[in-house]
Amino acid sequence: MITIIPKPTDIPSDNSTRMVMDELDRMEYPYRVRFLEAIDPFSEELSGSTIWVCGIRQNGHNFETLQALSLKNRIINSPEGIVTCANKVMTSALLIQSGIPTPETFFTESKIMAGRFIKKHGKAVYKPIYGFDGVGIHLVEDEDELGDPPYYLQEYVPNDRDFRVFVIGDRAVGAIMRVSDHLTHNIHQGGCGSAIDIPKQMAEIAVRAAQSVGVDYGGVDLLACDGSYVVLEVNGTPNWHCMQAPVPRMLAEYLISQDKNR
Repeated sequence: MITIIPKPTDIPSDNSTRMVMDELDRMEYPYRVRFLEAIDPFSEELSGSTIWVCGIRQNGHNFETLQALSLKNRIINSPEGIVTCANKVMTSALLIQSGIPTPETFFTESKIMAGRFIKKHGKAVYKPIYGFDGVGIHLVEDEDELGDPPYYLQEYVPNDRDFRVFVIGDRAVGAIMRVSDHLTHNIHQGGCGSAIDIPKQMAEIAVRAAQSVGVDYGGVDLLACDGSYVVLEVNGTPNWHCMQAPVPRMLAEYLISQDKNR
């Protein structure tokens, strides 16, 4: 049986957890829904189980509970994978270590050093370390435009669109192109998404990126650059807005396969 931890941000009109549960119902595969706030990680109630974590709250309780549960259960995605994806610094470090193309990135507490990076590139993209949905991302052209440290900066790659590739296991199963007239193309920031076929090179880079940060499945965000692609980040609790691929069914099938092979 699969234990499901629902996404805290699910709403009736955008319920990722329910979509996958509906597919499990169609396949007549047993599952139960639990909430992390009501789980005692020290009890034997959850042991030897497959636990699907559709999403967590970014607080110590949720993460520590998952960490403890991971000692006796198969958790998808792992707490380490989810937290790594939420941390842009660690994500970038792993992408670079794995040789995956990504914009030149700089992280510092020094405004002077940050200013040098900005001057080197003419402009840079500032991002909150733990940001989500494109919130707080903006261009900076001078160190005086920076707020309080620390500073996570990336070179600006000119573009009018980006790509989100959904990866499950070792396959890129769906992709969308997101277009907007501003810096971030995230749908929550007003971007318009449309399904696309996945070029081979994009698929290969996306799969490598997801594997490098240690997630079973993820949403990999990329930009086109110099005839190839660069990875911006990997989302460890992704939605699948605008994708034509039947992601909920594919994800349900993956969860079942992992549960049966446990």
